[in-house]
Formats: sequence, structure tokens, C-alpha cells
Amino acid sequence: MTTPGGLDDDLQGAVVAALGTEHAAVWTYGLVSAFLPGSTATALAAASLRHRERRDAVVALLARDGVTPPPAAAAYRPPAPVTDATSAAALAVVAEEDVAAAWRAVADRTEPTDADLRRLALDAVTDSATTSVTWRTLAGRTPPVPAFPGDGSAT
Repeated sequence: MTTPGGLDDDLQGAVVAALGTEHAAVWTYGLVSAFLPGSTATALAAASLRHRERRDAVVALLARDGVTPPPAAAAYRPPAPVTDATSAAALAVVAEEDVAAAWRAVADRTEPTDADLRRLALDAVTDSATTSVTWRTLAGRTPPVPAFPGDGSAT
């Protein structure tokens, strides 16, 4: 089944899932900002802004297709407590990995006629992989760059 704007059910589901990861990333950056050192303020603000901008773009895309975008949750449960800079950076890594995986799923479902959506998805995967380097380094993760962003192999 295709929505009025052209997204089939499978692709629409992937886009909605990607929106969910963007909502969670925006929330995550709010939380981790309380624990990360001041030296990361510029990187933190830039990452948060990119997720908000991408979230807003997806909300607009879904609305154009006649789909009511699901709202963000009031809060999200981190997989581990955030108590210091290292655990905050580790949570930022999780957020970026989740975003990369969700957008990779969108890219996998796009057709050649979905060039704009495919570009959005590939840019999101690339951005998340790039952004995660800062947080992976601060969290003491190696390698600092995941080999295949979004495929679930990053640790």
C-alpha cells in the first residue's frame, strides 16, 4: 500500500522509526549535556542541532504525505545509568548508532525515484558515523570509527 504522497507502508514504517531515533537523540543530547565537559560544548550543540533539523524535516515530509508523525516521548530510558562524562559519551554513541541503523534501513528501502529521501538517509548515516567519533573517543571505545555505520557491528 502506498500513502497519498508516495511512501509505501514498508518505507513509511522505516521513516517513522528513523523519526523515533531522532526524537530520542534530541532528548539524549539534553541529558548528556549535563555530564559532558565544557570542551565538548560546540560538538554537543552542533550534533543536537543536526538531529533537531533532521527531525523537523522528517515531520514535514510525513505531513506532506498525509501521515501524522508520532510525537516524541516525554523521556527515554538509557540502557545504562548516566553518571559521568564517560557514561554520557557512551549514551551519545548509542544514540548515534541507533540513528545510523534507522536511516540505513530507510536507504535500503528507497527506490531510484526516492532520490531526496535516499540522500537524507545517507547524509544521516554519514553524519551519525562522523559525530560518533567524538563520543566514541571520549567513552574510550575503539575503534573510534565504526567500519560499517548502521549495520549493528559497532561496539
